[in-house]
Amino acid sequence: MTYRFDFVKHRKKYFIVSAVLILLGLISLFAVGLNLGVDFKSGTRIQATLGKTFSETEVMQVVKNAGLNPGTVLTAGVQKDIAVIQFGEPIHKDEITKLTKTLQDKYGKDVSIQESTVNPMVSQELARSAVYSVLIASIGIVLYITIRFEFRFAFSSIIALLHNVFLVITVFSLLRIEVDIPFIAAILTIVGYSIHDNIIIFDRIRDNLKHAKLKTVQDIEDVVNHSISQTLARSINTVLTVLICALALYIFGGQEIRNFTLALIIGLTFGAYSSIFIASQIWVSWRERDFKSKKARPVNNEA
Repeated sequence: MTYRFDFVKHRKKYFIVSAVLILLGLISLFAVGLNLGVDFKSGTRIQATLGKTFSETEVMQVVKNAGLNPGTVLTAGVQKDIAVIQFGEPIHKDEITKLTKTLQDKYGKDVSIQESTVNPMVSQELARSAVYSVLIASIGIVLYITIRFEFRFAFSSIIALLHNVFLVITVFSLLRIEVDIPFIAAILTIVGYSIHDNIIIFDRIRDNLKHAKLKTVQDIEDVVNHSISQTLARSINTVLTVLICALALYIFGGQEIRNFTLALIIGLTFGAYSSIFIASQIWVSWRERDFKSKKARPVNNEA
């Protein structure tokens, strides 16, 4: 079989790089944790339509003038005229009324307010639901790939999937970017694209195995290298197409979807990497171990 690059030869280096990144993520999570948004730690989010462009610093000061201490102020809306004000603790209705009047005094009587408050019980339920959604998706993927291919493919895919998700979480932890419900939507989207890339490569490996005569470990490596080479252009083009759209959303979209698109960009990048350099390499390592074990097994010659 012909291929331009020996992907399998350097698999230990890929594993080391990923191990270092995961270790960095663990240190970050234990040291500083995640910057959880209102959705997961309770609080109040106010969406104020001001009807004109504004400065986030200016709105922050207006809110403080109303006697409140906002956590963050973000810009949203196509016209950049919506202020998303988030508070780390739930605020009372009379405080919201006072804030509305203060904003109207500053920006005009047409200012409208939409308020959503998440109490601790709801935030805990949202956090549990987010974890369950990822676990259910993972279990479904294992069952599908095991039935469609084999358990070794399924196990390799799940390890690569968890690798991608954890590295996205690592980046958000290191940069102290807020984690909210759209972030979970991005994670589930990343799961879908990552598995899609893995299945493309694994499907080609399975087809090439049907026509290969595996006499040595090198034969297995040749099949994997050839399969990756055959699907490389398709994998890159698929990811680039989605990345271009995600980048456009990140640059031109509103603040409300910026964290979602950023998580998507990071996840798609790691997903493309893991499909080629992690999932397929875990599979070939496992397959080689089983191949060597079978070769080393003594043959009983019974009369």
